[in-house]
Amino acid sequence: MHLSEITHPNQLHGLSIRQLQQIARQIRDKHLQTVAEFGGHLGPGLGVVELTLGLYQTLDLDRDKVIWDVGHQAYPHKLITGRYSNFHTLRQKDGIAGYLKRCENKFDHFGAGHASTSISAALGMALARDMNGEKFKVVAVIGDGALTGGMALEAINHAGHLPKTNLLVVLNDNEMSISPNVGAIPRYLNKMRLSPPVQFIKDNFEEQFKHIPFVGESLSPELGRIKEGMKRLAVPKVGAVFEELGFTYMGPVDGHNLEELIATFQQAHQIAGPVLVHVATVKGKGYELAEKDQVGYHAQTPFNLTTGKAIPSSKPKPPAYAKVFSHTLVKLAEQNPKIIGITAAMATGTGLDKLQAKLPNQYIDVGIAEQHAVTLAAGLATEGMRPVAAIYSTFLQRAYDQIIHDVCIQNLPVFFCLDRAGIVGSDGPTHQGMYDIAYLRCIPNIVLMAPKDEAELQSMVVTGINYTDGAIAMRFPRGNGYGVPLMEEGWEPLEIGKGEILRNGDDVLLIGYGTMVYPSMQAAEILSEHGIEATVINARFVKPLDTELIVPLAKKIGKVVTLEEGCVMGGFGSAVAEALLDADVIVPVKRIGVPDVLVEHATPDESKAELGLTGRQIAERVLEAYFQKQPSSVS
Repeated sequence: MHLSEITHPNQLHGLSIRQLQQIARQIRDKHLQTVAEFGGHLGPGLGVVELTLGLYQTLDLDRDKVIWDVGHQAYPHKLITGRYSNFHTLRQKDGIAGYLKRCENKFDHFGAGHASTSISAALGMALARDMNGEKFKVVAVIGDGALTGGMALEAINHAGHLPKTNLLVVLNDNEMSISPNVGAIPRYLNKMRLSPPVQFIKDNFEEQFKHIPFVGESLSPELGRIKEGMKRLAVPKVGAVFEELGFTYMGPVDGHNLEELIATFQQAHQIAGPVLVHVATVKGKGYELAEKDQVGYHAQTPFNLTTGKAIPSSKPKPPAYAKVFSHTLVKLAEQNPKIIGITAAMATGTGLDKLQAKLPNQYIDVGIAEQHAVTLAAGLATEGMRPVAAIYSTFLQRAYDQIIHDVCIQNLPVFFCLDRAGIVGSDGPTHQGMYDIAYLRCIPNIVLMAPKDEAELQSMVVTGINYTDGAIAMRFPRGNGYGVPLMEEGWEPLEIGKGEILRNGDDVLLIGYGTMVYPSMQAAEILSEHGIEATVINARFVKPLDTELIVPLAKKIGKVVTLEEGCVMGGFGSAVAEALLDADVIVPVKRIGVPDVLVEHATPDESKAELGLTGRQIAERVLEAYFQKQPSSVS
């Protein structure tokens, strides 16, 4: 059977080990070819090919449910659930999503782009099954990196308290999340990997004791305690924790041995209550370069399969915002030992790997644990340190209570650096940084700012480090800057809450925030060609807003447009409109940003064009709103 013929995972039933191994090779070939051509996540999926095939051969996917944590590792799942023929559209506009989506395929039982959610969702499904009197299996597949997330531990704690609820948790242990895992739990799991497979006490243990002459009956009350004691002796010390938490522990199992995997999963399905199967895998399995560089090949832009090297761009690009951020932070940290960079398992993504390499004592990786990262930063701040919490906008959502409760209520000077703010592209709605302006600006004791370009980002990093009157947050986008000149040192902090005028005009006031400043300037030039002159403001700060600058100009010009790369509801434009209302300045305000929709996966340019956020589209929208001209008037 060829992989292209598989449109339903139940077609794996009855295939021999040899046939499954052939399918495994075909999955890896298709996976590698697709990611090499179009980009995507590479190492995670390559590591779970046999795990997926072995598990699915023991399940009836017309009834049973499988929840994949995050979805990085679910490319093999996609290839055997009817998406082989259009797998080449992976992460492209209107194509196959990079994560699981319930609306994309009936076998995507739960969608997720953030880690550590699978056990909670699976337990919810299992409880609903039991409440409805149904019979089907529920399996959560979670990586060992995701176990550093508190939500996964909370779910394990709950599930272990429900001995009558059948649930299978498959722990995909490759010693990695994106970077090598940190902390006590991964270290503990590594000991498990080196332990021999666990052999459990047989079910007839109690019967054997009962048949011992003159002993069985008299020991009956003690049998339970003896059984548990023997079980703890039989289970290696490193596996005992899961047993103590209420799970039946099985493993470690070779995650690339199909015969062993199938036998283990079949046995696990026969055990009542919560079961954890510990599977040892190799991230990037089957592609030597990915096995050797598991961090670099977690995800890739298009690359040459033979050499493993990225396909170079046709023209050189300006430095990425993340690179400018990390370079500037390292320079400042070299001069100030109190600066501590904090990442939640995203060292390379945030650029903090450069800080780790240069100043390891000023770098902390907490694992996939954003809540802990924020409160840890608060603790550091109480003792006079300058914590810099570098967390993607989408992931900081997970620590919202900690921002309010532990940082802002106590007015602690934590510097939040929100990478990937705004439209992020091919990862889709789970990763779009749409909401940070709205969810942060309503909190007291926090300053919010966004740079118009990479040079202003340098100044804002200095501003954030120097600000000690409370929390301060800077959002900046994924991708490259504009190529403006950068400074190596001598950066000056910005005045808190002060914007700048970039262009003067009497007909309309354009107020841009962050990445929308340059498109505002482009729109102003196009409007000028139509005889309309715009004043353009770079707001720099949404909180505090520069009302001294904005309010008089709005009153004088009488037509206001706000521009932001984030949700319009509650965002930057709302802040400007509220400020004008509070000042009793009643003028029309058109807010341009992301409407109340989920932004699907596509390139950032494609998404911005679809949302009407390009310079030309902005000019068209201004003409239509304020100057009674149709969009077609802009040529």
